[in-house]
Amino acid sequence: MVRWMDREPTRKVVHVDMDPFFESVEQRDDPALRRRPVAVGSSPAARGVVAAASYDARQFGVRSTLPSVTALRRCPEPVFVKPRFDIYRAVSRTLHAIFADYKSLIQPLSLDAAYLDVSENLRGLRTAWSTAREIRARIAEETGLTASAGISYDKFLAKLASGHRKPNCQFAVTPDMAAPWVESSPIGRCHGVGPVTARKVHTSGIENGADLNARSTAFLQEHFGSAAAWYFAIARGQDDRLVDPDRTRKSSGSEATFDRDLAEAAEIEAGVLSMADDVWTWCETARPFGRTVTVKVKSADFEQVTRSRSYPDAVVEHAQLRQASLDLIRLVFPPEKEIRLVDVTVSKFEAPVREDKELPLFGSAVRSAYAPLSILAKAS
Repeated sequence: MVRWMDREPTRKVVHVDMDPFFESVEQRDDPALRRRPVAVGSSPAARGVVAAASYDARQFGVRSTLPSVTALRRCPEPVFVKPRFDIYRAVSRTLHAIFADYKSLIQPLSLDAAYLDVSENLRGLRTAWSTAREIRARIAEETGLTASAGISYDKFLAKLASGHRKPNCQFAVTPDMAAPWVESSPIGRCHGVGPVTARKVHTSGIENGADLNARSTAFLQEHFGSAAAWYFAIARGQDDRLVDPDRTRKSSGSEATFDRDLAEAAEIEAGVLSMADDVWTWCETARPFGRTVTVKVKSADFEQVTRSRSYPDAVVEHAQLRQASLDLIRLVFPPEKEIRLVDVTVSKFEAPVREDKELPLFGSAVRSAYAPLSILAKAS
């Protein structure tokens, strides 16, 4: 087994993550919603999905990306609330203004989360723990909302720590506790390990960080290909990625995994159009427009097919993106196998897009009319 690093790292990274964001804003602004099972998103009549769910709703198994009609079956009296993205964005601006008071080195991840490298003490606070605590106190005072924070020496551990004792708490992973803590953590909680990957690693006999740490590089390469180096590193609490405020975005996409495998062209096209709409919402808000549109489909046996088209000029009309997406998906019709996932991506932006200019509207995109189990907004 590879040893953990012998020298104590000097970096201090804080991951700040708002506690259930959309629903908390709604409950803050409407006290009648407090302690009720709130689902932010489209109603069952609109055949939409849940964008976010309060803790009271989660007790019934209601989660983001769950079809609204399914949420209605699981929860006796859910309260569906239409999203108010203008309000969410206004709160987000307040959050990032608070972050800026503590460190100029900030990497926004979404409307409600960011990494901060606080190795350089700008405000004279004694520890990174004190910095995180003061940030959370200011968020509560200025927004009326609560946040959780994770503190550690790298981004992976800080992200993992921020969700360890939610809500309204903070947790630190120090160098001396990192090894046993990661080794005892379920692999599904690790950042970068999604539901599909979690099933794959479980099939390989990997349940927690200790199991992952015990596997050789050859085993990881055989089972996980190019991701092997990442899994090898995180099993040892190693993440050399910098908190990078100037990272440029090369593409924006949205993908949906359907609640059942689809064979009918009309249903598949509806899913593709929904993903195109999600991507357009981002483009229209952040104002980057790209020249290349890509559609990806994944069959029931996980075989993947991708079709792309590049245009002389950027796609600057919603209707143009929808039509381009339809033209591309129709290139794979009739599908030889049933389809479980569709993806629409726009790339080759006219100008570089910084990460702090591209805060997504959703933690995950959530506007499919065909009840995806997981729809993920993604960037590269």
